[in-house]
Amino acid sequence: MEQKENHAGRKKGGLITMPFIFANEVCEKLAVVGFNTNMISYLTTQLHMPLTKAANTLTNFSGTASLTPLLGAFIADSFAGKFWTVTAASIIYQIGMVSLTLSAVLPQFRPPPCHGEEVCKQASAGQLAVLYISLLLGALGSGGIRPCIVAFGADQFDESDPKQTTRTWTYFNWYYFVMGAAILVAVTVLVYIQDNIGWGLGLGIPTVAMFISIIAFIVGYPLYRNLNPVGSPFTRLVQVGVAAFRKRKLPNVAHHGLLYQNDEIDAAISMGGKLLHTEQMKFLDKAAIVTEEDESGKAPNLWRLSTVHRVEELKSIIRMGPIWASGILLITAYAQQSTFSLQQAKTMDRHLTKTFEIPAGSMSVFTILTMLTTTAFYDRVFIKVARRFTGLDRGISFLHRMGIGFVISTLATFVAGFIEMKRKRAAWAHGLFDHPHATIPISVFWLVPQYSLHGMAEAFMSIGHLEFFYDQAPESMRSTAMALFWTAISVGNYVSTLLVTLVHKFSAGPNGSNWLPDNNLNKGKLEYFYWLITVLQFLNLIYYLVCAKLYTYKPIQVHDKGDSSSEVELTTTV
Repeated sequence: MEQKENHAGRKKGGLITMPFIFANEVCEKLAVVGFNTNMISYLTTQLHMPLTKAANTLTNFSGTASLTPLLGAFIADSFAGKFWTVTAASIIYQIGMVSLTLSAVLPQFRPPPCHGEEVCKQASAGQLAVLYISLLLGALGSGGIRPCIVAFGADQFDESDPKQTTRTWTYFNWYYFVMGAAILVAVTVLVYIQDNIGWGLGLGIPTVAMFISIIAFIVGYPLYRNLNPVGSPFTRLVQVGVAAFRKRKLPNVAHHGLLYQNDEIDAAISMGGKLLHTEQMKFLDKAAIVTEEDESGKAPNLWRLSTVHRVEELKSIIRMGPIWASGILLITAYAQQSTFSLQQAKTMDRHLTKTFEIPAGSMSVFTILTMLTTTAFYDRVFIKVARRFTGLDRGISFLHRMGIGFVISTLATFVAGFIEMKRKRAAWAHGLFDHPHATIPISVFWLVPQYSLHGMAEAFMSIGHLEFFYDQAPESMRSTAMALFWTAISVGNYVSTLLVTLVHKFSAGPNGSNWLPDNNLNKGKLEYFYWLITVLQFLNLIYYLVCAKLYTYKPIQVHDKGDSSSEVELTTTV
């Protein structure tokens, strides 16, 4: 099942593998964020897309790139393993980046530039096809990298080993911090290069970085703790459902001890411990009821009879569903930073000095800086203080951590509405209301509160979400669990697209007015849009609190590797 020793006898995994894994993540994030952060500007200024079409193209790509992890996780957990899935996906992503960079360098892949007030020629079908193919390759590559690299890094730490001092929740803080540092470089250095030097170099640098990340990741192979795939987790889930349906007319057993258990067939999927029976969703327990027909064969037919462990795998995934759904609207709110918040920044005074102007795409640096600062504070100060009151090693549970993030995210969009009102008042006061391309004499730093609050919310909610999925998922389905994290991001981006489309359609007035106008943000009602998201987030917060209150942590029976005896301890992870 797992490779533990190398030729020198050193136990595999541990901290020594982190530079190779983090190198892959840093370079991958340079590529992804260096492309995504300023892409709204590329689509509108280089390909001359209308604003709403460009915003929806970007969120649709982000949504697709966050949906493909389901495919990557299936491949990794079923037969390829995490290492080979990440390697192959990185190569596919590399091809997409090369294609996109060439389209930015070669003029035949872009419409001719326009000057002044002349009507800009939009990109042709062929030029858009090159763009979409590049985006598709990037989305497919991300699908293999995103769910597997996080779980693969966490796999390097064996928490059931008493000699293992580094905990996975510490790893997730490190992971997000390193990822944030890479994003910080992308939204400052790369965005500046794209805006002031050229898109060819601005996309070429992350393309080279992606190539370096592939080499670094492969070089570390001899050091990794590799867990072999144990067959399709989706097949096991379906088998439980089919077996329960076949036995739906049977009465439930008097005691769960009468349900079928088989440590031998579960050995490969319960290396870290066996899931114990829970009282919820008892109709699924019928899959583990032994009948005379089941006893007649030597080997159990898993389409008729499932073990308690396998039944509890399905229960765990179902229990995680409502918590998963609660994260969607936070992503919808966060998505506005790369679309409408960026367009706000483009209309404001971004000068630090008379000669230096902050690129609009680099405003997200305040989100990242706040996220990094909050994560460092959380890991080094908050956990130690909270531990004194809660007694938990991680300070507070990941459900509490996520709840704090939801509250802060709701506050972020609430504040954003008032900042937009102030920006429009400044445009009106200076006679620039009808001049969408003019710079309004109001500092872009008025946008810092909303960007920073989103960063703080991410440090609590997103890392807590990662911890939740990895910790509560069955051990053989952790890549799939990471895919659920990215799928929530996918759905959040699609909800953003749907919300923008509906608001744009139904807020249109007979005189051409619109909450989200295509050409002049000053004439819109962006603040109403932000407050609509605020109301939706508040309702989502209430929903989350109910789900968190009712959530049942998975119970697991773990063998202590530090003791050669057969004693087991019952643990419920919190």
